[in-house]
Amino acid sequence: MALVLGIDSSTQSTKVEVRDADTGALVASGQAPHPPTAPPRSEQDPEAWWSALAGAVAAAGVTEVDALAVGAQQHGMVALGDKGQVLRPAKLWNDTETAADAGWLLQQLDGPAAWAEAAGSVPVASFTITKLSWLHRKEPEHFERLAHVLLPHDWLTYRLTGAMVTDRGDASGTGYWSPAEGRYRTDLLRIVDDAPGDDGWLARLPRVLGPNEPAGPLFRGAAEVLGLRGEPLVAAGTGDNMAAALGTGLGAGDVAFSLGTSGTVYAVSERPTADETGAVAGFADATGRFLPLVCTLNATGVTDDMGRLFGLDADALSDLALSTPAGSGGVVMVPFFNGERTPNRPDATGTVAGLRHGTSKAHLVRAAYEGVVCSLFEGLDALVAAGVDVSSGRTVLVGGGARSRAYRHVLAELSGRPVTVPAAGELVATGACVQAAAALTGADPVTVASAWGLGAGPVVEPDAGTDAAAIRAAYAAARG
Repeated sequence: MALVLGIDSSTQSTKVEVRDADTGALVASGQAPHPPTAPPRSEQDPEAWWSALAGAVAAAGVTEVDALAVGAQQHGMVALGDKGQVLRPAKLWNDTETAADAGWLLQQLDGPAAWAEAAGSVPVASFTITKLSWLHRKEPEHFERLAHVLLPHDWLTYRLTGAMVTDRGDASGTGYWSPAEGRYRTDLLRIVDDAPGDDGWLARLPRVLGPNEPAGPLFRGAAEVLGLRGEPLVAAGTGDNMAAALGTGLGAGDVAFSLGTSGTVYAVSERPTADETGAVAGFADATGRFLPLVCTLNATGVTDDMGRLFGLDADALSDLALSTPAGSGGVVMVPFFNGERTPNRPDATGTVAGLRHGTSKAHLVRAAYEGVVCSLFEGLDALVAAGVDVSSGRTVLVGGGARSRAYRHVLAELSGRPVTVPAAGELVATGACVQAAAALTGADPVTVASAWGLGAGPVVEPDAGTDAAAIRAAYAAARG
């Protein structure tokens, strides 16, 4: 039996799954934590990811696999010197110190529409190009030594293979790779610094691999650190959202809501998007298609904070929220606890409206869940406005928040549609397994995901009595 190892290197931890390459059956899993971090300066030492990967593989208890792949947090910047050494801690996707650089970059082209046309997305603080601008502006000594720019998944693949490569999915979140053209836009990087020229910038960037193209065999030294025998094949890897789409078996017409450290809503598209409002990131996916996506900074962390505030664990918090009817007794929470990316308000804070005599703890807690979901529904509206079809398929809920009864029911109530919760819980790791199996066999990743039967799970039906339009209107009024 051929085995594949899928890696999910997120903001908070590394999780791994080992699956049967033919059937997708789960064989083993493990995880290890990352150092905590939070905006405005959200940074991690990449070596912490490497240590966590070794710990997660050890926890899984496997020593032999035939192929592996890395799915990791998108956008961040790993700055390397000429010997491949890390120059400084990696700036992560949720680092908001680069907000000013996003604004400056926006002014350097002829408006947001020009950026959307060039790179598929309008620059925001999370994108790698803003972090390069910040490095050039704030740490010129490091910028002068910059020899290579990698994303988190790229760096882990580099540690595994010695190859500086990426894939089109993760590359599309940099702000300098065009999904529509399938190439790096060095003209955009030359806005940051013109001195290297086109060739100088290209020399700093990883090669973009195809959907089932391998990065190479596992380094012997890396195998020893991870406790793996042999030379298994290492796939291209991809960003966490692209891996999750694979792990969900997402198809045309489906829409996925992901609730984790960040919140995302995304769909598979056969054509690229270019949203000049900046709400929709026009990403590529890991299959050769496209993955238009809207991201919010605030998701399950909001309800986690409510749990800490009231001394309740996740299950008790969920029960309390569902103990009061939809609409939260008129209480509305705008969940911009860490600033916000969509809408682009990096300095915003959370607010609560509609407090009255008689407002209960349950109202406040339910309002937190409804605020997170309403924020994501505004993202769904943006996808539809960008021409993405999300009406003909499933509504899918994934991420850590999918384990919450409250999130499941609130999403069903506010969408008015059945919500599928895939049985596979670690979808990024599962999607990485799909990618590893595709690289091992030469099959199309979509074919592998279909053969494994991914995406199936329990379905939560909506409550026909919920006035979803009124709840969303109240949220929009409170958000302003």
